[in-house]
Amino acid sequence: MLVPTCVLGSTGIQEQATNDHDPDKFVELGSFTKVVTGTVLHRLAAAGTLALDDPIEKWLPEVPGGTGITLRNLADHTSGLPRLPPGLDASPADPYASFTDASLADLLQELDKVVSGPTGRMEYSNLGYAVLGHALSVATGRTFQLLVNEHVLAPLGMAAQALTATPTPEARLVPRSIFGRPRGLWSMTGPILPAGGLWGTPRTAARLLVSLVVDQRLGEPALSWMRTGSSTWHNGATRNSSVFGGAHTDGRWVLVHRLHGNPGRTDRLALKVLKEANTP
Repeated sequence: MLVPTCVLGSTGIQEQATNDHDPDKFVELGSFTKVVTGTVLHRLAAAGTLALDDPIEKWLPEVPGGTGITLRNLADHTSGLPRLPPGLDASPADPYASFTDASLADLLQELDKVVSGPTGRMEYSNLGYAVLGHALSVATGRTFQLLVNEHVLAPLGMAAQALTATPTPEARLVPRSIFGRPRGLWSMTGPILPAGGLWGTPRTAARLLVSLVVDQRLGEPALSWMRTGSSTWHNGATRNSSVFGGAHTDGRWVLVHRLHGNPGRTDRLALKVLKEANTP
């Protein structure tokens, strides 16, 4: 099956939108959401609202003391928390549907028992970002969407809701089956939202990448970005959508989004395009 694909990039990278892709339609960004959550954290820290090294129980008093987990640990995946919340429905059709606000509340009260590794050791954790997003909301009294609007989108001159968990149906680029029917989407509007529930157009995601990493308009890139050699990047994937955004220190950057396609192939395509691009 042909894979709708969008490629955006710096000078020397040819913009592409093939197989009915539309770079101006909202798509699921998956874990690319984490760079937004991390940026909110850094902005709040810079404003003095909180500190990166605050223990999580400072903002979430229901968490048992003594875990040693800080907001920084949640942001850079060194909290010791497992990749996924315990007790998820194993079905790939909608794995986060059972992870509700009530589930998170129960989990926080026994977070010391959920930790699966030592603090300080890298272990990529969607659960950690769910806890981080909740802590940021509690610390500010603001919803996650308002935090995104106020601390990421507005400072970059972007419209409120340019990144959102609930774009209007007509604004979405929806994945479809071979018979043309819309495919089911994961439920990502609950507590897992800060880990992977935002939608945005590929152009918005590209603008975010350039603003945060290339131009560094909001300061040093947040702890949530991955760093490999001279590259700063992050990817994301859901059941039907995969994205990779990355930039080199020399100014080259690329944003690739694909519907239906294998996430590993999305990553490899983006890295190939970035490697072959000319320096701006």
